[in-house]
Amino acid sequence: MAPTKPKKTAHKSKARNRVRAKAASAQNANINARELLAQATALLEEGDAESAATIARAAYQHIGEGGRLAGAALSLLGQIHVELGEIGAAREFFLAAVKVDEDGSLPDDVGGGPEKFLWLAQLSEEGGHDSVSWFERGAAALRAQIQTLTESLDSRPLTRDAQEAVIAEKRKRLAETLCAVVEVYMTDLSWEEDAEQRCEALITEATMLAPESAETWQTVANVRISQTRTEEAREALKRSLGLWTHLEPEDPAVPPFPSRVSLVRLLIEVDMEEQAMAVTERLIAEDDRSVEVLYLGGYARYLRGEKVKNKDQGSDVEAWKASWRSARKWLAQCLKVFQQEEYEDERLGEHARELLESIKGELGESAEDEDDEDAWEDTDGEEDWEGVDSDEDTEMH
Repeated sequence: MAPTKPKKTAHKSKARNRVRAKAASAQNANINARELLAQATALLEEGDAESAATIARAAYQHIGEGGRLAGAALSLLGQIHVELGEIGAAREFFLAAVKVDEDGSLPDDVGGGPEKFLWLAQLSEEGGHDSVSWFERGAAALRAQIQTLTESLDSRPLTRDAQEAVIAEKRKRLAETLCAVVEVYMTDLSWEEDAEQRCEALITEATMLAPESAETWQTVANVRISQTRTEEAREALKRSLGLWTHLEPEDPAVPPFPSRVSLVRLLIEVDMEEQAMAVTERLIAEDDRSVEVLYLGGYARYLRGEKVKNKDQGSDVEAWKASWRSARKWLAQCLKVFQQEEYEDERLGEHARELLESIKGELGESAEDEDDEDAWEDTDGEEDWEGVDSDEDTEMH
């Protein structure tokens, strides 16, 4: 008789036992601390933050406060505790890492560089100037790294290409950091007299550093919207979209999910509903239970239908009705998931309900097949999603 396949829970339990065994033996002088940190990093990437914490703590105890890898261990422990939701502990670990490398001049592989400063900027309890201060320390470390790498460029083509790729990545990271400072000046520090001038200088530098970064142009658009320079905002958003919408979802040049959600909001704000709808289709194919994406997808379709209805004055009734039928489906699913997930943004839920009631006032209740949850779910990839809006969204595909 063949052995039975162990249950996943048993497998995970055995894996954790192995983790504990490795951690228990980590005090042995023969243990390689760098290997332990690599194991902890792998566990964190796999989503097992608790086991990662066990290994990382053992590694740090083995390294000691004055060890060469102390900063790396402390930074990793900070990231692990962010994942665990223990923000106060994470902040303390990052602050300890700063003491090991106060200017970010140590090599990245021993915990040097800018990352600990950038984490502290995001985790700042005070926000505002405190966040900006940490971001600026991270930016200074990045600038120093870029200068060092540029000065040491190898003349050999293969080596030089690899070095230039690293420099380009560092420049992109610096541009992202500058854009993060812009966000602070547009929110926490918007009352400062020089806020607009600071934002202008920062986005100018960011676009020079990384003109191929979609998120940089998205930040430019955000600033232009705040300045009521709407046409320039649209141009920046078009440039941002042009950098990634033709790429496959797994391509590293595609912005992160939260960034693309923010992008949809900007697109809606400047009346680019068609593009907003296209982006929400890609997003929902990745996560069909995102309340915010479902809401924004429904809102964009509602606005598009309303625009067609007002423009044509009834000459093309089916066009705006088709758009609103699609909006009804997205908004109904939004509210369904909203309730199931006990989503906390009540303002979003209230607006979704208002939009849905407005649509029902014109079109009535949806057909039974539109209310069928199984009909909504994407069971075979993107094909079902393309079918949902086939009457009115063909031009976007």
